[in-house]
Amino acid sequence: MQSNHQQPATDNQPIGLLIMTGNTEGSPAECMVAGARRAITCDIVERALTSDAFAPIVVSTNDGTLARMLDRYPIEIELDSPGKTFHFGKKLRELVDKYALPKVFYMGGGSGPLLSAGEMARIAEQLRASDRLLITNNFFSTDFAAFTPVSALGSIVLPETDNDLGWQLGEVAGLPIQELPRTAATQLDVDTPTDLMTMSGHPALGPHTRAYLESLDLDTAHIKEAMRYLVDREAEVLVAGRVSAVTWAYLERETACRVRLFSEERGMRASRRQARGQVRSVLGYLLDQVGVERFFAILGEMSQAVFLDSRVLLAHCRVWPAAADRFASDLRHPEAITDPFLRELTIAAMNAPVPVVMGGHSLVAGGLYALVETAWATGGMDLPPHVASSR
Repeated sequence: MQSNHQQPATDNQPIGLLIMTGNTEGSPAECMVAGARRAITCDIVERALTSDAFAPIVVSTNDGTLARMLDRYPIEIELDSPGKTFHFGKKLRELVDKYALPKVFYMGGGSGPLLSAGEMARIAEQLRASDRLLITNNFFSTDFAAFTPVSALGSIVLPETDNDLGWQLGEVAGLPIQELPRTAATQLDVDTPTDLMTMSGHPALGPHTRAYLESLDLDTAHIKEAMRYLVDREAEVLVAGRVSAVTWAYLERETACRVRLFSEERGMRASRRQARGQVRSVLGYLLDQVGVERFFAILGEMSQAVFLDSRVLLAHCRVWPAAADRFASDLRHPEAITDPFLRELTIAAMNAPVPVVMGGHSLVAGGLYALVETAWATGGMDLPPHVASSR
């Protein structure tokens, strides 16, 4: 544990900010994502310091490189002990107790890359004014959450991952729930290389994240081509995978195109359907029948661009390659993929008659929010969406 001796909060001081950034490195693609999460954490820390809304600011990580990068900031750095098994809920409670925090804003290390200092300060102000409150970006799959009192942690089953934190605090502990409006700032969470590409053109990127992404020389040509159809009145865009009803409503409201949507297998991992081999996909059955080349040709006949949560297809086919392979597929690097099926699928997607963007769940959630906002900001502002909105 490293410390720059920041004073703990008192009743008259801002609330505590806890950032947990866990990184796993292996393949070049995995290292790429880890590097992005380091840059995002630096941007979040700087925004928090600028806002004057938080004290202490605590970063908990297993990443020695990140700890060294953060050493110049007036924050607390908690470096995990090597070899110790990590449990999210237990670590959260440990940090809350150590710093005696009555009110806390928790953020996952890849969350909030587009969240501004002002938005963070407003969340802190709402929390400061309340005795019982949960503010979260997503009640059912939490990436960040601000809550009080912290004694609520004593009445829940401490979750192994942060995804269940909002549900536990709201449904089990009974805290009043406030879910934030769904925007790219609240929904984007960086887990895969596709997330790096979908946010790379967004105007709200922080300086550390933008500089890091520019250093990667990412090939985003297919992203840019697909994105422009989101603000094309004559276009039809196909979105498939674990798409929520809220995201579908957002696309209907905020894009100019028509949207053809296949929502399948939401919660396939949490429900353990994937572990039991029970994932079933209509598009997967089509793929089984016609093969990968014809599959993408058919999707191209129905749309001008495809945004595909490829993990549903993989689970349907009972194939789950290592993260290195999945990430290489997202980056369109088939030469780096060892699994033959995923390599074939990736090559077929690259040769499809329309731009195909493949990724994980975040592509058809926060990634779409980021792409829609970027499309309007960079090329579609002269054309209103179908339905008037507050944008």
